[in-house]
Amino acid sequence: MYEALGGVGAVRALVNRFYDIMDGDPALAPLRAMHAADLSPMRDKLTDWMTAFLGGPQHYFERPDAVCFSAAHSGLAIDASIRDQWLDCMYRALTDTGVPAAVRERLRPPLAELANFLRNR
Repeated sequence: MYEALGGVGAVRALVNRFYDIMDGDPALAPLRAMHAADLSPMRDKLTDWMTAFLGGPQHYFERPDAVCFSAAHSGLAIDASIRDQWLDCMYRALTDTGVPAAVRERLRPPLAELANFLRNR
């Protein structure tokens, strides 16, 4: 999926658009509130994580701040509403960054599975 998406530049664009949407849409305020005021570190970290998740270089696991994805989210109250906000944000970012429809459709199931896996409420 990493190559189909377009490599690290496309992953970075996707992550940046994801955070731009989350930061700018008042309907996503509950999701935004779970993040630090400065999203810059998360942009880099999620880019590395998504690159690995999508089958690209595994640089995330070389980071000194790398943690298990589920452990990183375990202290957050992630219910169906937050899950759906995250998915909406990610799906919008996929569309906004010009990811082809066929690639978006292939990505939807694993992204939904990932988001549902993090639910703890």
